[in-house]
Amino acid sequence: MPIEAYRIDDRLVHGQVVVGWGQPLALGFIVLVDDQVAESAWEQDLYRMGVPPEMQVHFESVAGALSRLPAYRLLPSPGLLLAGSTATMRALVEGDPAITHVNVGGLHHRAGRSPRLRYVFLDASEEADLRAIGARGVKVSAQDVPGADPVPLDDLLTRSGG
Repeated sequence: MPIEAYRIDDRLVHGQVVVGWGQPLALGFIVLVDDQVAESAWEQDLYRMGVPPEMQVHFESVAGALSRLPAYRLLPSPGLLLAGSTATMRALVEGDPAITHVNVGGLHHRAGRSPRLRYVFLDASEEADLRAIGARGVKVSAQDVPGADPVPLDDLLTRSGG
């Protein structure tokens, strides 16, 4: 089965990912790509607690994910690749031309970010990352849950307010 979604969400593993996306997509695994989490056993344990026992979580650095993505795509159950930042997803897209779509699922308020949707706030470098991903021919859209209408990249970047 393929990886069903490539998602950017700064909260990483949480209920919306596990229930909102996991159940409708019948996910068997999540590949969480974060260099810091990949080296932290206690953070991995925390994220594992938020996932049901029938769903596996694999923790990868960017380099590790790029080397193992072909194997993840061959697993028998559908999966989701989850990155916590636009920079991480950009590195993955630049290293793996098989990524054809990216979901911006949640980049929340913090200093320096401007609101685009109620669940997406971006700063200039994040906008540049998303534009660079889109320029590679990758379909980028924002969507918090599967039942919501996707917001295409161009619309997302021209919006202001939540």
